Amino acid sequence: MKINCLNKISKAGLSLLKDNYEIVEDVNCADAILVRSQAMHDMELDNNVKAIARAGAGVNNIPLDKYAKEGIVVFNTPGANANGVKELVIAGLLLSSRKIVDGINWVTENKEAETIAKDVEKAKSKFAGGEIAGKKLGVIGLGAIGVLVANAAVALGMEVYGCDPFLSVDNARALSKDVNYVKSNEEIYENCDYITIHVPALPDTKGMINKNTIGQMKDGVVVLNFARDVLVNEDDMKEALEANKVACYVTDFPNPKTKDMKNAVVIPHLGASTEESEDNCARMAVKQVMDYLENGNIKNSVNYPALDAGVKKGLRITINHTNMPGIINKVTDVITKKNGNIENMYSKSKGEFAYTILDIDHAIDVDPKEFDHVEGVLRVRVLN
Repeated sequence: MKINCLNKISKAGLSLLKDNYEIVEDVNCADAILVRSQAMHDMELDNNVKAIARAGAGVNNIPLDKYAKEGIVVFNTPGANANGVKELVIAGLLLSSRKIVDGINWVTENKEAETIAKDVEKAKSKFAGGEIAGKKLGVIGLGAIGVLVANAAVALGMEVYGCDPFLSVDNARALSKDVNYVKSNEEIYENCDYITIHVPALPDTKGMINKNTIGQMKDGVVVLNFARDVLVNEDDMKEALEANKVACYVTDFPNPKTKDMKNAVVIPHLGASTEESEDNCARMAVKQVMDYLENGNIKNSVNYPALDAGVKKGLRITINHTNMPGIINKVTDVITKKNGNIENMYSKSKGEFAYTILDIDHAIDVDPKEFDHVEGVLRVRVLN
């Protein structure tokens, strides 16, 4: 198996590759691609490429539908960098509450003054802030990161409210019993002193923090955004900061608008920039790619459904196809004509795409090209 790395990938992940894997320079010779931030929208890939794994959570640098139509499964690594982001969010809470950045800037500006030790006693009153203990924190989105943030804030003595209509069973179990689970974001907007957002960038979440929702918030609220810049309408945020409706905006996304915002703490996208996060993302990406190439299993794909058929024991056939009726019957007809008997069949769909795994109970001679006539079939792999 051949693997191409479009970006530098942690050795902690690459070291997991077995002896039958090889790192190659030519992307079109690869069976799978490992990527971090490299933009792939203009890349045309050879049919040999079967999988792409993003060592991180965001996949806006990858054309998901385009590759899905080519039968290329795109993976990401949700949760692998969760602790790194959580720690920076907690730092953001403290930076916003104590005016630490302003204080450090004052020291830098006055570092040449011989009387700095005396001067600071007069100047420090400008940087007086508040404590976060006892304050209300609203966490919008209780995925891997949101749960860790909520639990950490509880441990720091905050009164925490969380909202996520798609809260998973695993994350619900991990969530502290002291977190107040609410049914709507409006309850968070109306009640919380600090609000942090941890949701993906989707059509219904883009611009979710805007003039209307800011208007529902307390005067002097602090908003933290370590998820995606597009979740916040930056023109509306700038207006709210200048009017002191929002006391501070902490964002991990510098751009021409945020860099000049009044009372904004702008961090240079450091959320997952830790050695531990990079190692965890690389490990997860490599494991997912290996499981897909060797066993056909899909976990944490963003353009195909999750499907786990376990470890391959004999002949296994995998089919990437569109989600339309009749395809599976036509595929199984090919197997039947080969006198193949399907021992197990697994199939799931996700939007307009679907994925099927067939375990055959004995060896048969079958070529992926024999399925080319089936409309809707995008890729067939025969795993011996």
